[in-house]
Amino acid sequence: MRISQSREPAEQLTDQGVQTLPAGAAGAGAVQLEPIPSLDAARDAWRELALGSGNIFATWEWAETWWRHFGRGRPLHLTAARAVDGRVLAILPLYSWRTRPLHVLRFLGHGPGDQLGPIAATDDLPSAKLALRRQLESLRWDIFLGEHLPGDQDWPAALDAKPVSHTGAPVLRFAGRTWEEVLKERSSNFRQQVGRRERALARDRQVRVRLSNDPTMLGADLDVLFALHAARWGRASEFSGIAQEFHRDFAAHALANGWLRLWLMEIDGTPAAAWYGFRFGGAESYYQAGWDPAWAHASVAAVLLVHSIREASHDGMAEYRFLQGDEGYKYRMAEEDPGLVTLVGTRGPLARTALALGKGARRIAPARTALSSLFRAR
Repeated sequence: MRISQSREPAEQLTDQGVQTLPAGAAGAGAVQLEPIPSLDAARDAWRELALGSGNIFATWEWAETWWRHFGRGRPLHLTAARAVDGRVLAILPLYSWRTRPLHVLRFLGHGPGDQLGPIAATDDLPSAKLALRRQLESLRWDIFLGEHLPGDQDWPAALDAKPVSHTGAPVLRFAGRTWEEVLKERSSNFRQQVGRRERALARDRQVRVRLSNDPTMLGADLDVLFALHAARWGRASEFSGIAQEFHRDFAAHALANGWLRLWLMEIDGTPAAAWYGFRFGGAESYYQAGWDPAWAHASVAAVLLVHSIREASHDGMAEYRFLQGDEGYKYRMAEEDPGLVTLVGTRGPLARTALALGKGARRIAPARTALSSLFRAR
């Protein structure tokens, strides 16, 4: 069965397990929940919904690649939420992360994914939240871990779950402004730093910045990114083991779809910095960067970051997303921060006790390794 974006209104949903929900949030009409048997069955509708979100982590390609590397073999709980006219409003991508000792539900994409939750256009999030609550009510679980949900939506009330962590997710919206106009609105000191760094770097060195866009060179270009990231972060690098294989796989999909933005800076012919991100749905997203510590004095990472923002502006992107994290340098350029919230829902005393143990002194493990103190790691 393939989930299509629309049905004839006269056609009744007769698939086993379909539920009709009453009218709910923000004027939304009745919503019907329809189980989806596989990721492949959801592909077409999923892709259309993702475009309305501008979120690269909402794409079917991200979820499918993630599932093959991190989730395959576990129980999948995919559900489509339809309006009464048959239009798919949202896809709800949950799965059972653990079933023992406690049954834990999570969203597909956690770990490497920076923004998770229902796959839906922003305007349809009220209906998506209603549908997700009903989906949770219909499933068996002890703990629901909802990571990195958009912070400008009232998810705790909608899902009857407790917020356990919040992180920044700064955004620069160009709003029709050119890069030069954006820069002009910054302080004179900031403008001088931007220009001075670029000029100083190019004064006595041969500097080349290129975009990785050749499929035959992608593997080697990713090697450079991974090596520079490891040079900066050592064992804390996010590009190691299975995570590196995941990013190699997804980067190939992203390049084929025109989403990949991998900038490489070479100084005198030697790699000095790399910027890794994505361009999707009118948004440029900065995911990770790496640089040679030997060039830290020249602020090569900052120079390459500014280059990526300038190129996004020149190419007509609506916004530049700095993604997860509240590092200070992001706020020197960003003008908004909707943030990201992580929620936990519990059922039963055993689940509540386990959560209390995991939180300790009113804390929970970082979202990327949440509950690892309670359950054996993957």
